[in-house]
Amino acid sequence: MLNMLAAMLVQAAPAGAAVNEVLGVGLGIGLALLGAGLGLGWIGSQTAQAIARQPAAADSIRGTSLLIAFLMEGATIIAIIMSLVAKLI
Repeated sequence: MLNMLAAMLVQAAPAGAAVNEVLGVGLGIGLALLGAGLGLGWIGSQTAQAIARQPAAADSIRGTSLLIAFLMEGATIIAIIMSLVAKLI
């Protein structure tokens, strides 16, 4: 999917556009996805450890970790959109 997106961005660029713009968009999207993947993995592992320590509080731990994960996904989507907008402007 990212290959298709990169191909679309390269085709949408005018003939005189610098390659650095496309490279910057690719790096921006890649870093946003890398950070989200690492962060969500860390949240999941810490949630599993917390539930293993206190099984009675599993519902509140799970709810809190899901809220944090949703907020992180929102920030990732905003970062991807801002990276694409920076290319299109």
